[in-house]
Amino acid sequence: MLYFAYGSNLHHFQMKRRCKDSIFLKKINLKDFRLTFRSKYRAADIEIKKNSIVPGALFEISKSDEKKLDVYEDYPILYKKYYFSYYGKKVMTYTMVKKSPFKFPTERYLNIVKRGYKDCKLDKKYLNIALKP
Repeated sequence: MLYFAYGSNLHHFQMKRRCKDSIFLKKINLKDFRLTFRSKYRAADIEIKKNSIVPGALFEISKSDEKKLDVYEDYPILYKKYYFSYYGKKVMTYTMVKKSPFKFPTERYLNIVKRGYKDCKLDKKYLNIALKP
């Protein structure tokens, strides 16, 4: 199945450790969404916003990888699944259940996300916007 990563799972080494079958396919932009950080975990989330984009990575993952991600993402309590179509293919990502106010991410978490942006060659512009609510 196809999975869209936009937070710490962009980090290739971490993603491979978490999901051994995962294959990074390419970077893509999720349109009409924006990146933010929230919850007591200060983790990445996406929310609908017209004319905005969330840069991220498209991964091919196995059923067992999906189960591991479900555990990591605390599905369905913290995150729920969101599906969208990319060139006619179904893509799964996670979005937080409770849309609590912005919370600046921890330095450790942010460094993992930044490393992921580097791994996937993403434009940091949108990450910087997300950090200035």
